[in-house]
Amino acid sequence: MGWTKGRRIIVLKRLIQGEVLITDDQLNLTFIESEDGIRKYEYQVLVTSLQDEILTIAQHYRDRGNCENCFDELKNHWGWGGFTTKDLQRCRIISRMVALVYNWWSLYTRLINPDKQHEAITSRPLMLESVARKSSHAGQTTVTITSSHAKASVVQAAMQELTRFFKELARTVEQLGIPDGVALIAKRAYRKMLPALRPNDGFKLLATTS
Repeated sequence: MGWTKGRRIIVLKRLIQGEVLITDDQLNLTFIESEDGIRKYEYQVLVTSLQDEILTIAQHYRDRGNCENCFDELKNHWGWGGFTTKDLQRCRIISRMVALVYNWWSLYTRLINPDKQHEAITSRPLMLESVARKSSHAGQTTVTITSSHAKASVVQAAMQELTRFFKELARTVEQLGIPDGVALIAKRAYRKMLPALRPNDGFKLLATTS
């Protein structure tokens, strides 16, 4: 009722990777089924007027959901909401500070792993929660950082590679200038996305970031 054109209904089925503890009620509410009591499958039902093939449409909806997750993350995990003061100027200052920190953290996590957008609820425990021990000997102070996260070794290797990038950048940024240096950082962080963009789109992205 009220539609101006016909729609297609697309049902997607995907095997859930890893161990998932789900009750019977959750299975019904989230369209998840278990065929043999071990393997669990999740379903998505899409109603669309797009004429693309099924895999392309599925990726479009995943990308859209990923964009919507950013707003949910800003409100629920970064405090970009629930302001209690009626002072408009203070609200604007705090909201801009939150947005700035969110952008910095998103850029940092992209530099470490450019394959996807990392949410705060998983990236902060992975990259921030560690135990540090300071020791001094012969006039030198050493800080040893230990992480108990299961993926600590992977993140450590990525951070070491990122450290080498920043050391090289520090040696050349004075000759390049700040705008070109920022453009190099953005190009490295979004290197997995840039090849998929048209040349003009990639130029606009770097120019805006600069």
